[in-house]
Amino acid sequence: MDLFRRLAEHRTESEKLTWSGTFRDYIDLLRRDPAPAMTAHARVYDMIVSHGVEEAGGHRRYKFFEKEIYGLDRTMEKLVEEYFHSAARRLDVRKRILLLMGPVSGGKSTIVTMLKRGLEQYARTYRGAVYAIKGCPMHEDPLHLVPNELRSEFEKELGVRIEGNLCPSCQMRLRTEFGGDIESVPVERVFLSEENRIGIGTFSPSDPKSQDIADLTGSIDFSTITEYGSESDPRAYRFDGELNKANRGLMEFQEMLKCDEKFLWNLLSLTQEGNFKAGRFALISADELIVAHTNESEYRAFISNKKNEALQSRMIVMPVPYNLRVNDEEKIYAKLIGQSDMSHIHIAPHALRAAAIFSILTRLKDSKKQGMDLVKKMRLYDGEEVEGFKEADLKEIQNEYADEGMSGIDPRYVINRISSALIKHDLPCINALDVLRALKDGLDQHPSITKEEREKYLNFISVARKEYDSLAKKEVQKAFVYSFEESARTLFENYLDNIEAYCNWAKIRDPLTGEEMDPDERLMRSIEEQIGVSENAKKAFREEILIRMSAYSRKGKKFEHSTHERLREAIEKKLFADLKDIVKITTSTKTPDENQLKRINEVSKRLIDEHGYCPVCANELLRYVGSLLNR
Repeated sequence: MDLFRRLAEHRTESEKLTWSGTFRDYIDLLRRDPAPAMTAHARVYDMIVSHGVEEAGGHRRYKFFEKEIYGLDRTMEKLVEEYFHSAARRLDVRKRILLLMGPVSGGKSTIVTMLKRGLEQYARTYRGAVYAIKGCPMHEDPLHLVPNELRSEFEKELGVRIEGNLCPSCQMRLRTEFGGDIESVPVERVFLSEENRIGIGTFSPSDPKSQDIADLTGSIDFSTITEYGSESDPRAYRFDGELNKANRGLMEFQEMLKCDEKFLWNLLSLTQEGNFKAGRFALISADELIVAHTNESEYRAFISNKKNEALQSRMIVMPVPYNLRVNDEEKIYAKLIGQSDMSHIHIAPHALRAAAIFSILTRLKDSKKQGMDLVKKMRLYDGEEVEGFKEADLKEIQNEYADEGMSGIDPRYVINRISSALIKHDLPCINALDVLRALKDGLDQHPSITKEEREKYLNFISVARKEYDSLAKKEVQKAFVYSFEESARTLFENYLDNIEAYCNWAKIRDPLTGEEMDPDERLMRSIEEQIGVSENAKKAFREEILIRMSAYSRKGKKFEHSTHERLREAIEKKLFADLKDIVKITTSTKTPDENQLKRINEVSKRLIDEHGYCPVCANELLRYVGSLLNR
């Protein structure tokens, strides 16, 4: 009954949104708020911004894209700022086709789908409301009814801009139905909908020999020719092409560059002048955003043809590369798997990360910066601190290659291989080794990689395996430490007490005996050596920690072991080093004694309760790490 109640509520809500009146009523509505008269480009920009904008690190992150598009914040910022925002301000950019160009499975279609669904939802809000002449096949702006001679007065009083003319159908209706009485022409609120072909259109190319231009611009209704006697009578024409129906919103041109030239010629006038030719009529006005998408090879072939120069000049090409962040790549895989019927199979922690590491490595280009290899670059891109490199280095590295991310392994291939692992094993759980093995097996069947690329990709799988080995060892060693955070904090506080005394040439007091002692050099060095701090560099390292502590203290913040990335790593490695032998013996013993079995069960429980493992992958992880430590 709850479901049917929700259906009834939804129906009531939809009924409340409906509005109808006359042109006079519409003008009164615009006097209160001119927003409904905004252009299609402005409506799309307004819709995107309405979801929120975050400022971070000198960049803007548009929240509209965050649920579906991962790792492309800079691309989305460029798209919104350089195209949508400029077009919304009526700059010349709005007279251009937006062409999303990038590798397969890079998110181009997803971006367009999000814009279409976003417009549909936005048209149901107060700010995004769209009003049209009732009965118009193109759902056109009622302001087109205003005669050209009076438009400047209407614009001044209402604070709007009036562009475009009545479609042939509305011109005839104004004369025949309403006798030129503009005030009484009915106006209604319309809801943009791809399904209902209102304000959102999609054109997909097919065989050039069989596809008709009518798919774009509408066609003659031959059944009414005898009734109306002329092909130039609007009543004998179907204004049902994609360009007609996408008026007031957005038209997606799928695989635009695969289209026959005759289909593209219609876009020349539409983009530049805001109108197109159909049948035996004068130019028909249309206010719509045209967005197309294609891959790089097709785009290169397109621009190499001199005949396409006119259309090329009317395009804004927006590169959409692959994501280059491991964390975001994991989210892509998790989203795609979550949408499948295999979401009930447990995927062990770090399994998707191992696949993501492999994918990202295939997309990165070797940096010219000294000391920067692909793994360091990958970590830097992922937001990790990398010794010897700062934020300024990251920006410099990001700007080295304009086309970085335009090649490499695509997410579809990885998901296909993960799917293969999910089906093949018929187990309740798969781990990182299963995924990496599936990726390796799939390289032999990959249709488009060369022998050299295969060798390079196999090497990246090995690197991903090493990264996973490191993660697996840390995970198990952490689980073996009883109250790990507490142990780390105690060691951290002890280290800070010692370096403070060392830097201030002071003594430290034993908390139990009260005896004054020299700083424990052995303890300090045992921690510092974990991250390669040399004897000569120890003084500078300790002073740097002390300065950081003072800075945090001045700001009223607490300086913790996790605050300083290198110190956190040193503390963890020190704890792990002390535990290594215990872990090795416990995990690799084939016949554990009672104490060892108890410890294994405790560790396994901690992995399950705190780290997201299931009983199957927790036991597999313990066995695997035991074998790693015994090598």
